[in-house]
Amino acid sequence: MTEEELKKLEKDVKKTKRLASEQAMELHDLIEDRLPDAYAELMGIAQATFDACKAWDEANKKFMAASGGAS
Repeated sequence: MTEEELKKLEKDVKKTKRLASEQAMELHDLIEDRLPDAYAELMGIAQATFDACKAWDEANKKFMAASGGAS
């Protein structure tokens, strides 16, 4: 794998981590500030948070495998 390809994978990890963090903040805000009134939003936000975290995990595993475990 070329250095350029590794950098792209690393960039993908950083992007997906940022998106997962943003989604986690949205879930936190819902729990802290809007429940129980906004309970109908809970499943959608929780699923979006799960999906974002899973995307980060997959990107991270791909990067770690390609880079031999070095970060």
